[in-house]
Amino acid sequence: MTVSLSRTPLAAAGPHPIERTLDPARLGDHLDRLYRAAWALCGSREDAEDLVQETYTRLLARPRLLRNEDDLGYLLRALRNTFLNQKRTESRRLRSDPLPEQLDLVADTQALQPQAALEAGELYAAIAALPADFRDVLVAVDVTGLPYKEAARALRIREGTVMSRLYRARQQVVRRIEGG
Repeated sequence: MTVSLSRTPLAAAGPHPIERTLDPARLGDHLDRLYRAAWALCGSREDAEDLVQETYTRLLARPRLLRNEDDLGYLLRALRNTFLNQKRTESRRLRSDPLPEQLDLVADTQALQPQAALEAGELYAAIAALPADFRDVLVAVDVTGLPYKEAARALRIREGTVMSRLYRARQQVVRRIEGG
């Protein structure tokens, strides 16, 4: 008698979710949305680029098995977990003095519309300053464009919780931008 140790699809066993492997060739399809989500989490473009790169590095290190999920929801959760892991690591390190505020005034030579770039930076900084629960929902829905149902599944919360947190997160961002 021969016993096979390979994984078989759970669909044959009944009403369980279908498993499939994350396709590394399709990761580039989600790069823009993940970058915007990372920018909202980090508050800076440079940190967002590093976060997306680190997330992709971790994802590509070994095959990833998805259980009845869309790629974007899985990638968003991986991005968020990478961000939280980085924050935990940073909190354990010694901190040096911050750089002078004048460095923020350096012009971005690639910005086509300086006012739009300034406003986007202000918006992403406001989102990054939100409490984690509100920030995660706002990033999932408004920044990456997930529908409420997919955002709820990606964040592992109820759809009603997504709507409630999203409403309060938007209010906090508006107050922060308007200086309130």
